Amino acid sequence: MQRLAKRLRDFNELVMFQHTVFSLPFIFTAMIVAANGWFGFKLLILGMLAAISARNAAMGFNRYVDRRFDKHNPRTAGRPSVDGRLDGVSIAIFTVVNALAFMAVSYFINDLAFYLSLPVLIVLLSYSYFKRFSSMAHIVLGISLGLAPIAGAIAVTGTTPLWSLWLSIGVVFWVAGFDLLYSLQDMEFDRTNNLHSIPSRYGSSTTLKISASFHILTIVLWGLFVYQAQLGYPAISAVIFSALMLGYEHYLVRRDFTQIDRAFFTVNGYLGFVFIGLIILDKVIT
Repeated sequence: MQRLAKRLRDFNELVMFQHTVFSLPFIFTAMIVAANGWFGFKLLILGMLAAISARNAAMGFNRYVDRRFDKHNPRTAGRPSVDGRLDGVSIAIFTVVNALAFMAVSYFINDLAFYLSLPVLIVLLSYSYFKRFSSMAHIVLGISLGLAPIAGAIAVTGTTPLWSLWLSIGVVFWVAGFDLLYSLQDMEFDRTNNLHSIPSRYGSSTTLKISASFHILTIVLWGLFVYQAQLGYPAISAVIFSALMLGYEHYLVRRDFTQIDRAFFTVNGYLGFVFIGLIILDKVIT
């Protein structure tokens, strides 16, 4: 029993399960807006399973293909995928099982969700290779999480309304923006190992400016989402709160690069949950 518990802890650390919080609030935001309120327990459970299994597959694949880089990076050398706790075969099986689970869950949501499940998986898994040849890996990561709101709208309505596109593209730039800040930690390592990233190519000063530009775009796009979905003052407050939190995130990083983890995990985690909380409030009031 202890061995199984340890194994589960290792897989949890492998995929950093707690980071699922970045995608869950926005897939459920889209589902709430699409349903004009409560969308039912069935879709709640299926939505959670789809988000978790898709992310597990993507993270497992990333850890599997990046092992030869991670073992040389001081920041990642303690990961279970490179310190001997989890072997390559176990990680590969974990990845395949979660990919199949995502497709199975999609089947029970609706036909369109199932038909799109394989293309979505291809996008999610492709991120792991982008740093080998393109600095646009940050955008690809953003797209990977930005698919969540579209998936939420499809789960409820079987369609992709315009407001879901604004919400999703906003998530793309939100994620890409904070990934740029997070990647500042690996700037020198990426340069040494011929890995492509905006920080390694353009330096920290330009990266900070690009990240800020991405986050300004995020706020504009989320404003368009609120407008297109005809939401009320609580939803407007969600956009204003997001702007303040992103501004605080940039303040932390610009002041001290050792605050990157705090900015990445804490600030963005709170942002997502407050955002969905205010969307729920909006639907309760209206």
